[in-house]
Amino acid sequence: MVLSRIAKNGLRRSGSTFNKHSHQKNPYPQGASTYKSFIQSFNPATTNAYVLNLPHIQRVNPMTFWSRGISTTPQRQFPSAERVVEESDLECDEPSFWPGLEATKPGEKPRVVVLGTGWASCRFLKGLDTKVYDVVCISPRNHMVFTPLLASTCVGTLEFRSVAEPISMIQTALAKDPNSYFYLASCTGVDTNKHEVFCETVNHGELPHEPYQFRVAYDKLVIAVGAEPLTFGIKGVKEHAFFLREVNHAQEIRKKLLLNLMLSEKPGISDEEKKRLLHCVVIGGGPTGVEFSGELSDFIIRDVRDRYAHIKDDIKVTLIEANEILSSFDFGLQTYATKHLTKCGVRLMRGVVKEVLPEKIVLSDGTDVPYGLLVWSTGVGPSEFVKSLDLPKAPGGRIGVDGWMRVPSVEDVFAVGDCAGFLEQTGKPVLPALAQVAEREGKYLVELFDRIGKQNGGKAWSAKDMSLGDPFVYKHLGSMATVGRYKALVDLRQSKDARGISLAGFLSWFIWRSAYLTRVISWRNRFYVAVNWATTLVFGRDNSRIG
Repeated sequence: MVLSRIAKNGLRRSGSTFNKHSHQKNPYPQGASTYKSFIQSFNPATTNAYVLNLPHIQRVNPMTFWSRGISTTPQRQFPSAERVVEESDLECDEPSFWPGLEATKPGEKPRVVVLGTGWASCRFLKGLDTKVYDVVCISPRNHMVFTPLLASTCVGTLEFRSVAEPISMIQTALAKDPNSYFYLASCTGVDTNKHEVFCETVNHGELPHEPYQFRVAYDKLVIAVGAEPLTFGIKGVKEHAFFLREVNHAQEIRKKLLLNLMLSEKPGISDEEKKRLLHCVVIGGGPTGVEFSGELSDFIIRDVRDRYAHIKDDIKVTLIEANEILSSFDFGLQTYATKHLTKCGVRLMRGVVKEVLPEKIVLSDGTDVPYGLLVWSTGVGPSEFVKSLDLPKAPGGRIGVDGWMRVPSVEDVFAVGDCAGFLEQTGKPVLPALAQVAEREGKYLVELFDRIGKQNGGKAWSAKDMSLGDPFVYKHLGSMATVGRYKALVDLRQSKDARGISLAGFLSWFIWRSAYLTRVISWRNRFYVAVNWATTLVFGRDNSRIG
């Protein structure tokens, strides 16, 4: 824009204008238009008269404008051109942000910006008083995933929509209130001084500009972006393994599993290739890995052997764990799970993965394990976004928080869920990445924001030195896991070393299903889940491969 003003001033002296160029459609990207309009204006073939009427500008080679450092052509240049081009270059280097939400004005409700749609953020959104606050939710997905039942969708026990709750149904203000919004985008940065978040929407070509970047100002910011699967830097994991954190992960696992079942029946396929295709390998012996292995073995026993009789004896499941499976559970429950999974045909291996190749994994002892389906479930760690934030960090790389879930050293920023952890100076341990932890942190934050709102502290910079009540205290309610074939584990101890009730078997399975059915957020999804369970019990699982 600086160059355009210089050119216009020169042309006014000769009685000329840029109008015939300013009305042409500019095909060049934003930022480059400054250079292009200037070059077109001084093209000797078309605008020679303009150059003759500008005595203070000498003849210029247009290509010099496309070089950083105009000083490479020191003998033919505009006065002060080096300064002008450097300023324009800086404008091009900065990301171009489209209009977003400006800071709230006096008289408007304070704006709470929530990053993420996981357990913590959705529990917070559900309870937030929208009569006091406007709310903006920013996430790359528009729903919450009920993760305890996600493994059941991979084999058709449940339908995918049964475990997905639209965010607009969790907090209706996002769809109805005039100043509350949901943005399908990822947060790329936070400016805590200006109280702004930077967002980017990947629109797959549906919007005029990609990536589409914008800013959103906040009065209070809640970071609840969750965590990412841990790969420990092992080569090939991201390229060849499936994770089990999202609905689309479960969809891909289901499609791959059914595809391998059908491919293995094709004529002419070798026995070795058939066994590889039908070998399902699960890495990680935590609750997710064990539950998926149990669901998979149940699917094989009840459905595959009836509908794929030609290959019923070739399909295998292997669970690989470096230590003991379900290490956080009671030792007796670990033993029960080991025996039950072995009885159901799951092979348990102890080993450490060294490398993942397209058709096999290599263990640290040199053992090769061929696979047709590989599911990776070895825990979670901080995301790249969390790592990039210039905020205090707790042990393990999470965002550090105090006892009130505030991020120290910055104002009006809170963090909850798997992305947050207590700082060492609080004297509290970093809590496990569990759904019940995240949910209770979200519930606590609702109560905290209610107290802030009652004291008129919702606006930016207005809650400093405000009384916030008691800090967050977490009490573990117990752990549950299903192992297939109407069997489950229930561990009601508050910690690994504490005493408490531990159950295994059919009664535990009934408690597991009853507890999770009541924890599903909406009555609609509870109905879906109950109907899906009943349908599977009577008719078996659906083995249609769609997509």
